[in-house]
Amino acid sequence: MKVKNGKHGHGVTAEVPTDLGADAVVKISNTLRPLLADVFALYLKTKNFHWHMSGTHFRDYHLLLDEHAAQIFAMTDDIAERARKLGASTLHSIGDIARHQRLKDNNEEFPAPEDMLRELCADNQQLTHFLREAHEVCQENNDVATTSMIEVWIDETERRTWFLAETVRQ
Repeated sequence: MKVKNGKHGHGVTAEVPTDLGADAVVKISNTLRPLLADVFALYLKTKNFHWHMSGTHFRDYHLLLDEHAAQIFAMTDDIAERARKLGASTLHSIGDIARHQRLKDNNEEFPAPEDMLRELCADNQQLTHFLREAHEVCQENNDVATTSMIEVWIDETERRTWFLAETVRQ
């Protein structure tokens, strides 16, 4: 079966190596594309804050954010490869990430450590929301494999949120 998806400039016609159907592949890939962009944006923000961390708890925060960044980065390949396994296209460039991301960048020179952690906490909460939305789309389209992966990512994201929230608790 062939899928043609011209939405958002991703006009790719590909043989679909799945029994989910062309409509399901389009819906799922259109859900995975912004999710992948958000995960890349969160990864880069987490590394940015890791690199620019300072203050009394430098070592603890620096190591925490490095651990979080590694976990977030690990999601990127899984998301992109899941779209490709379905026969769909995925992100192609930094510009493509910028066009699809919903999480906001932070370009401040030196934000305060606690502000960094609070912002990452909020971003992880927002990512959990996006993951739940993607789970719903995948579930509605009987994509058991992607829903299963998303369930693990939700748990990991909630754990990061918990750690960040507890770290900045007064």
